[in-house]
Amino acid sequence: MHGSGRVKIVDVAAAAGVSVTTVSHVISGRRPVSAATRARVEDAVRRLGYQADPSARGLRTQRTDTVGLVVPDITNPFNTELAAGVQAIAYARGLLTVVCEAPMTDGPRLPAVLRQLTARRLDGIVLGRFGAQRADLDLIAGSGARLVRLGTRIADGPGDVVRGAETEGMRDLVRYLVGERGYRRIGFIGGEAGVEPGGERYEGYREALAEAGRAVPEDLTVWTGFTREGGRAGAALLLDATEPPDAVVCANDLIAIGALDVARERGFDVPGRLAVTGYDDIDAASMVSPALTTVVNPAREIGRSAARLLIDRLDGDKGPAREVVLTHQVVRRASA
Repeated sequence: MHGSGRVKIVDVAAAAGVSVTTVSHVISGRRPVSAATRARVEDAVRRLGYQADPSARGLRTQRTDTVGLVVPDITNPFNTELAAGVQAIAYARGLLTVVCEAPMTDGPRLPAVLRQLTARRLDGIVLGRFGAQRADLDLIAGSGARLVRLGTRIADGPGDVVRGAETEGMRDLVRYLVGERGYRRIGFIGGEAGVEPGGERYEGYREALAEAGRAVPEDLTVWTGFTREGGRAGAALLLDATEPPDAVVCANDLIAIGALDVARERGFDVPGRLAVTGYDDIDAASMVSPALTTVVNPAREIGRSAARLLIDRLDGDKGPAREVVLTHQVVRRASA
């Protein structure tokens, strides 16, 4: 061991009886190494307590082996699953994942967070913060970090895209309410107006009603926030309408849980007097009473797909921007 006391890669190589290059291949996982050699190197790493120096490696490779995930609300269970998906793939490749929150209600927060991330020379950023401006996207792209955007369209800016089939999912859900369940007056509670994925889900709602020959009840459309509190506020407004709905579709499950709160407080039977549906199928959707009818929007797989795209780019993929659209499924439970 060198006099500094820090175990170096040359010490591991000497202990394992291999070259420094072989040790590097074993640690990075980027080149094939025989099982016997890998076992000797890993044993030496454990015995010596070797830890790679990320700053030194970064100087050689111009990489920080760090990726970022930016979401609007770290308390939303959908984003928790999303982060787990990103981290699972990133960790397997030796990449650290940094998760940051930039609430949609705090406009200046997103540019500030992105400036901090790009100043640290992150290798890639998964942007799950809806409502990002073109300047935000250009800041990431201009920094050299690879970019994957979530819940948006490929034509809306630089980088690759992973999204759910938002419009199609909501369209299928409303088709079920109209065609199989026979609801006549269906309201919609969205998140913040003009912020995706609420707009795309609203479009699916409108399309399904148009298919059924129904007019869209504009007096039963409410934009609040993608939260339980938003659902409570929106449901209260709809139920106070002159002609209240017999069903409410919500832009996510948290909104729907808030709507269930209000229905319960007012003594409404769900789904007899009022049907309530959500979107995303977070764990809580099956735990509330009555359990939520909703649409599966696979958060963890969205995160995994986004991380795979980032890694492909880091591995040298210079092809055109790619868009991954994940499948959806209507889950029929007791609330509708």
